[in-house]
Parts: sequence; C-alpha cells; structure tokens
Amino acid sequence: MDKTVAAINLWRTTKSDRETIVAAFDTYEDHDAVGLAALIRAGEVTASEVMEAAIARSTARNPALNAIVMELYDHGRAAANAELPDRPLAGVPYLLKDLGATLTGTPTTGGSKFMADVVADSNSETVVRLKAAGMAIFGKTNTCEFGMSITCEPQLYGPTRNPWDDAVTPGGSSGGAASAVAARILPAAHASDGFGSIRVPASCCGLVGMKPTRGRNSFAPGLGERMGGIVAEHTVSVTVRDHAAILDATAGPALGDPYFAPPSTRPWLEEVDVDPGRLRIGFSHGGITGARTDGEHARVLDETLSVLEGLGHEVTEADPPLDNDEMQDIFRTLMASNAAQIIRMHPTKGRLPEPGEVENVVAATAEKGEGVTGYDVFLVQARMHQAARRMAAYHEQHDVLLTPGLGHMPPKLGWLDMMMDNADEYWDRVAAFSPFTVWFNLTGQPAISLPVGTTEEGFPVSVQAVGRFADEATLFRLSGQLEAAMPWRKRKPAGLPAV
Repeated sequence: MDKTVAAINLWRTTKSDRETIVAAFDTYEDHDAVGLAALIRAGEVTASEVMEAAIARSTARNPALNAIVMELYDHGRAAANAELPDRPLAGVPYLLKDLGATLTGTPTTGGSKFMADVVADSNSETVVRLKAAGMAIFGKTNTCEFGMSITCEPQLYGPTRNPWDDAVTPGGSSGGAASAVAARILPAAHASDGFGSIRVPASCCGLVGMKPTRGRNSFAPGLGERMGGIVAEHTVSVTVRDHAAILDATAGPALGDPYFAPPSTRPWLEEVDVDPGRLRIGFSHGGITGARTDGEHARVLDETLSVLEGLGHEVTEADPPLDNDEMQDIFRTLMASNAAQIIRMHPTKGRLPEPGEVENVVAATAEKGEGVTGYDVFLVQARMHQAARRMAAYHEQHDVLLTPGLGHMPPKLGWLDMMMDNADEYWDRVAAFSPFTVWFNLTGQPAISLPVGTTEEGFPVSVQAVGRFADEATLFRLSGQLEAAMPWRKRKPAGLPAV
C-alpha cells in the first residue's frame, strides 16, 4: 500500500485515534517548515500527521488569539492526503492572509465588513505556486481593514492578540499570521507588506519577516501591482531558511507583470548557509532622516553592530539619503488614492459603502484620496523613483543598511484605532511606531526584520537589514549568519496552551 493510500486510511479513523497520533508527534514545534518537509520525505511522519498537529494547536491556541479567522481544515487535510510533489516544502501546513492572495471558493474580505460577502473565483498566482510546492493551506488569518494599519484590529473580526503579551498589538497588517506563527501553530504563514506589514508584526512577535524586492512575487491574475508598486507578498517565519525556501517556491514573474526583479543565480535556500564574506554595513538610528527610535531598539541595534564587527564586517554609521517627512508624504498620497480606488470603484462591489461598512480612518483617507489628482500621483511616483536612485548610490558604498526594527515597543491594543475621528493623528502614530519600514516599500528594495534581541522581560526586539535592489541573496547570507550568532529559534511565548 503506497503512502498516499495509507494516509487516507489513517484519517478514516476515530477522533480518539487522531488525538493519539497527534500526541505521539510531540516534537512538531521543534521543526521549521523545511525541517517538517524533510521528516515527511524521510517517511518519519506523514503529511497528515503534520497537518493534524497544526490543527490541534490551532484548536487549542487560536481561541485566545483570534489569529485564524477562517478554518479550512477539510481543505488542509485533503491537501495533506494528496500525492505530494518532490519539493522542499511538500506537505507543510500553511495559512493565507485574508488580503491579496485568493483561494478559490473562499471569502477574501480584506478585513472589511464592506467586502465580507466577496468570494474568490480563482487562485492567485501566489496560491498556485504554494500549491505546486505542496504546501497545505488550512486556514486564513486576520488582517486590519484593507491592510491600512500596522496593527490587526478590524471591526469585522475583532482584534488579534500577541502571544507574548495579550494586551499589546501583534503588529499588522499581517498580525494574524504573526500571532499564529509566534504561538507555534505552524512555523511560517503567508503575509504581505505595503508599509511594513510583514516586518512590523514580525518585530512585534519575535519572528523573521522579509519584504522582498518589488516585482519578486506576482500579483497575477487580478492585479499588475498594488498601491503604485509598493506592496509585496511573502511570509513570516521562525527561521531564515524557511523564508528562503518559500521565496524559492513563489518568486518569478507571471505573464504581463509590470515589474521584473532579476532572478537569483541559485536557490535562496542555499544562500542561508553561505559565508557572506566581509560586508560593508552602514547603520542609522534615524539621524538626518528625521526618524526616531526608543532606547530598547537603539540598544539592540548597537548590540547587533558589535556582533557584526566581531564577525569581521566593516560597520560605519551612514544615514540613508532619505528624508522621513518626504517619504511619509509620498506614502500618504499613494495610500489616499489607493483607499479611494478600493472603496469607491472596487470591481467586485459596484456600489459605494453604506455607513458603518468601512472604518473611520479608511473613509477619511479615501475622501482625501478623491482630491488627489493624476498630476499628484505622477509627481509622488517620480519622487519615489528618485529616492530609489539615491539608495542605489548609497549601496555603491554599503552592501547592507541596518536600522532599528521599530520606532518604539508595541503599543496597547486600541492605540492605533481605525475608528478614531482624526485620521491625520492616526497616520502620525503609524509613522512614529514604524518610521523605518515604509522607506523601502517606496524604493522597492528587499528588507528583513530579524528578532535578534529582547527586553529585560524577554519581549522580542528586532533590527531591520536592507539590501540592494534584487539582492535578497546577501540578506539571506547575513541573516543566516546572525541567526547562528544571536539565536532566537528556541524563544517562544510562555504559557501557550498544551496540546
């Protein structure tokens, strides 16, 4: 009897039998996605056993977190029972963010009451590639409305909580993904990033989070780009190598894509263990840019720089040639025009939202966007591309830029309330919380958040590493080196419900 048939027969057993099998796989949380796939290939566990371990943790831990808002367990079990491809991630459980990527026959709400009845009629290119890699999707995660925040507190589904401290934000907009991974429900989950929405929740939850290069992952078939090219899809994960392996599975242009990122010369998974050599690392605490950070993030950045010097790298203080006020102005203009497009002209709705169907900040930002002219958009995109050229010149002298991960520690839930009446104050709070991330959405460069430090109380603190356009390889090499030198893999929140 082949393994596929055996797996199908296995899950025709009773609930008590399943619970026995789940209990036997008590090392599930010790493995990342690459490690779980290796166990499956070696025949040490089945993909169905791995899936059931993930579902058991979702059942035990998600009620307190509200990270997963759609349980697609039957879909996940069917994928785990199917014949698996010979790929590095085959059989690994995965979750989709409820924004951007679409899975046929499932709601794609974007965290909005306005979109609550929208059901996808096709798989997006990212999902096609994840499925081809053998990843088994078993749910969808919470997100703020239309991804327009760096917290995860939508009116539609309610707030997601941070496993490290349930009173503070898990970050956003990929807060559900980060919360689920931090709680070790699974080792990696789909995410997307328009102004920090991968890197911020990764920082808040002690995870790795990369925004890849503009054009690296496709938005086909529904979109050519999102928000003027500043949004990227990828993942949040516990380990660097999972990030690399998942990017290997999803990267590459689709027919008709407007942007093209030069391909890697070899699999990114191989880069993680490659010695990066002596790198020229520039760093910034904010300096002339106008961005500011708190003492915890400044301390962890300095500790990381000391480690990097000890590893033989050349470390130099070198602020990037960017003005934070200008970058925020560019971003807010693009965000306003994007918000207007979403709620005034969304092709799946064909009508304006009723009162209460969108949150106050979204409505106010969209109203501002209706006053943005074509000239305004053209001008800010020209300024955006000039900033990218300045950063390209910066990287002639510096292989990598290192910044703090956040401006300050994660705030309490409610501090970034999208129901507040003053949208300008809201966006000022966003800029203060995460001043360093949006710059590289605008310039299109790859940037990765790494959970290298902690507070005295054990709460994670991150740095951000930024590479040249299309140079994820250098970031993976350096990140792999830092993961070995400043290990974080065994850190996880205390008090997670037992399975």
